[in-house]
Amino acid sequence: MIDASPGGARAPDIEAIASVLATDGLIMRGGFSFAGGEAAPDGPAGRPAGSVVLVGQGGASAWPAFSAWRATRTGLANPLDDWSREVLGRAAARFGARAVFPFEKPFLPFQQWAARAEGLRASPLGILMHPQYGLWHSYRGALLFDAEWPGGEAEKPIHHCDLCDGKPCLSVCPVDAYTAGGFAYRSCLEHVRSEAGAPCMSGGCLARNACPYGQAYRYPAEVQAYHQGYFAA
Repeated sequence: MIDASPGGARAPDIEAIASVLATDGLIMRGGFSFAGGEAAPDGPAGRPAGSVVLVGQGGASAWPAFSAWRATRTGLANPLDDWSREVLGRAAARFGARAVFPFEKPFLPFQQWAARAEGLRASPLGILMHPQYGLWHSYRGALLFDAEWPGGEAEKPIHHCDLCDGKPCLSVCPVDAYTAGGFAYRSCLEHVRSEAGAPCMSGGCLARNACPYGQAYRYPAEVQAYHQGYFAA
């Protein structure tokens, strides 16, 4: 059953949304209500949304569903994005929401939304550190609702980076792409495109793989190579 606000807007049905997403290996990554006066994107009714529900995965949970879908398609420039649009589009239609994505312009503040929805903080690599999944998680999109978020505020989980001794993620990169000054995108890109960067292309980012947390959810080499290929392109 979908609850409705006094104004008739359909509120997020947390259990039903989670159940539908699970069929494609996706999970609900928390949500929140936009504060009064906050600049919110338009919801399904064409006015500023009341709340947002983040959607993503923990580990490579969505890879089997995506792989099966991709096997039936050809000629797609970025099949993972197309798959995300299709899956979240269906969920949005079912629950009276508007689906939005981190890869579409105008870009929305997904990183800020994600941190707010789950109480997470960034790792030295810029990826949000999750208490369970470590660095092995992602956000595929979000559902905007006209009504408010029915759940509570996210608690602040443990931030593993505060407890990490030596921070191996900052010392393993062969071109020192990650420093206190930020991410040296050009140096990283040139390296992975070179012969010396073959291990990074086939097995994934060495810095990310060096993180000791969430190793049980580490992406298989096939998944890492897929993402590295799009980065290098």
